[in-house]
Amino acid sequence: MFWTVRITKKTKRTAAAVGAVLLSLLLLCLGAFPGRAREAPPAQEFIRWVDFTVPLALLQDAADLDCATHGGSAPIDWVDAIAYLGARYYGDFSQYRRADLDELARQVASGTSVADLGAGKKLFAYYREAYGAVLSGLLGEYTQNGETRYGLRGFFPVAQGFDCSHYDDFGAGRSYGYARKHLGHDLMAAVGTPVIAVESGTVEALGWNPYGGWRVGIRSFDGKRYHYYAHLRKDRPYAQGLQVGDTVAAGQVIGYVGRTGYSTTENVNNIEIPHLHYGLQLIFDESQKEAVSEIWIDVYALCRLLAENRSAVRRDDATGEWTALSPLEDPPPADRFLPPAPAD
Repeated sequence: MFWTVRITKKTKRTAAAVGAVLLSLLLLCLGAFPGRAREAPPAQEFIRWVDFTVPLALLQDAADLDCATHGGSAPIDWVDAIAYLGARYYGDFSQYRRADLDELARQVASGTSVADLGAGKKLFAYYREAYGAVLSGLLGEYTQNGETRYGLRGFFPVAQGFDCSHYDDFGAGRSYGYARKHLGHDLMAAVGTPVIAVESGTVEALGWNPYGGWRVGIRSFDGKRYHYYAHLRKDRPYAQGLQVGDTVAAGQVIGYVGRTGYSTTENVNNIEIPHLHYGLQLIFDESQKEAVSEIWIDVYALCRLLAENRSAVRRDDATGEWTALSPLEDPPPADRFLPPAPAD
């Protein structure tokens, strides 16, 4: 059956409007596919979200495998391994079985690289970049006490010998200022407990924040990670002499646990229970640094892994300051990321 339509001025106007909309959509689509557009392609895209749900068991198993194969004929980078399984599971790590990692190791030992195996997985490249941004600075070769080793080079945020308790509170509700989700990880410890730099980097932020109180922000040398330490001690929040622009080494004391924050007035204790708020932001493009598009990840499993590597410290009785006995000897690379200077 064929339908007939009576052509009127109204239908002509409607057809013209529809045509204009279709033309606009066509132009928009052409802009979205640089190969079809006549103008220059848009700037390269970057990752806008990461849901880091890698369980402790896989973090530990992959780190052990990396260390065991390092220097051998078939080394396996832990980030490659985790990314491969992430692609295999489509991000659902409830499926993780140690047998899957062992099978990957057997295939690599037989001569097939993880990159070659990952090439057949649709999401491997995404997970490799995303998880590399989280983990790449935390395991590898390092020098400590003049000796070069290979293994965990990231530290737990609370010094060795100090009591600390924590649980997975990422995403819990918070109400100060406005209703929101908790985008960090709280580690309960006594006031004055030394806070440790998880990773080497550059001090990017230092001072008061109405939510975090006295806080320190440290950017990794590759610029991908922003480590945020908040609710530091009233009156003496930081390690003596710490300033914006300083280079800090993993394992170094950077401040002290307190309960400052939740106030627009500086140096106020408005946090009921003393604790360290530790957050990790991923930055794939500088537009994400201070924006609604910030990417904060759940670091509970990561902190449990890093608990294997706690920094030993000692106290100077004359000054009351704590210093690390063995921070990493980690000079910044020549091409390290340098945070922009603070505005005047």
